[in-house]
Amino acid sequence: MQKYMAEFIGTFWLVLGGCGSAVLAAAFPEVGIGLLGVSLAFGLTVLTMAYAIGHISGCHLNPAVSIGLCAGGRFPAGQLVPYIIAQVVGAIAAGGVLYIIASGQAGFDVAAGFASNGFGEHSPGGYTMLAALVCEVVMTMMFLLIIMGATDDRAPAGVAPIAIGLGLTLIHLISIPVTNTSVNPARSTGVALYVGDWAVGQLWLFWVAPIVGAVLGAIIYRVIGSGND
Repeated sequence: MQKYMAEFIGTFWLVLGGCGSAVLAAAFPEVGIGLLGVSLAFGLTVLTMAYAIGHISGCHLNPAVSIGLCAGGRFPAGQLVPYIIAQVVGAIAAGGVLYIIASGQAGFDVAAGFASNGFGEHSPGGYTMLAALVCEVVMTMMFLLIIMGATDDRAPAGVAPIAIGLGLTLIHLISIPVTNTSVNPARSTGVALYVGDWAVGQLWLFWVAPIVGAVLGAIIYRVIGSGND
């Protein structure tokens, strides 16, 4: 139960910190943090939680990461469902808190996106569904490679959270214009449910693509790192 509570809290922080920076601070008049700031915010949520709860739950904060680590032989299949439930519930709770805060400003309109992920007309840069699918698969694949490599027994001790946090920052720097960056089904679900409509209609891609990418990344690392795990 402690592990599941840790995953709930960690995913709550990821969504509140990452999506919160996008909704509340990205375009704030004159001093908005922009794409770079939002990317850094997502990376910092993972980095801080990795040090805070990594020793409790492993700090997955992401159903795709849990599934990928399972495929990579690093996580027991029997814990997948409760981990994923804790992550999704934590993300939805964070979305609720963010909604309460954001709606305190006059003119707030959740239909504007609320940091939801999307493709086509709902992609920040107008990218197609295929582009979004490929982007999410590849970015999550690389994320799993980073996670598995950084947490390998032979990797330098104590620095995995830094590598993983910076990896997620880089992923956001690349892909925010394409999909608003998911690589995390819980993160996508946590805000999409409050938008409804198109955000829920396109949510399937942000479950399928990250999971496929995570499994691919885990398989690739098992091949290139064989004998090291």
